[in-house]
Amino acid sequence: MTGGRLIAVVGPSGVGKDSVMDGMIAARPDMRLVRRTITRAPGLGGEDYTAVTQDAFDAAAQKRAFCVYWSAHGLSYGIPADVLTDVKGGKDCLANFSRSALIQARSLFPDLIVLNITASPATLAHRLAGRGRETEAEIAARLAQADKALPSGLNVVTVTNDGALEDTVTQALAALQPVRA
Repeated sequence: MTGGRLIAVVGPSGVGKDSVMDGMIAARPDMRLVRRTITRAPGLGGEDYTAVTQDAFDAAAQKRAFCVYWSAHGLSYGIPADVLTDVKGGKDCLANFSRSALIQARSLFPDLIVLNITASPATLAHRLAGRGRETEAEIAARLAQADKALPSGLNVVTVTNDGALEDTVTQALAALQPVRA
């Protein structure tokens, strides 16, 4: 069996990463949707995640429970170590990622693909305000980071999510798996 791929989904806050990923998994249930561990309170909506305290996160990182982990926006995020096993076993894994952790991921996953999702600033501002998780100052800080560049040398596929979600999902799948789309 050939190896799978880690598909690291990146984009600014509010771009719709979770919605696009859910649509991709609905269309391609053979892919694994990675459940991240986050130092965020449980039940805040958005993605399905494992909520932990910072102390529990740090202990898990020490025990190598994560193959990749990072901190952003005052939170810590971890990708479970078994994702590496799944990818080596031939499974494509789809994970919400931080641009800052892509170089670390590339060192572990040679066939890493970055799915870069973009949207207009107006779309991002509207979505961030609508989800109700951030203050106005936090929204402004997230919007200021929206056009942050990706590290060079990565295999990047970019799709825009300003229109219908179904269109974005179709474009992403076609770019990642032209034969299967």
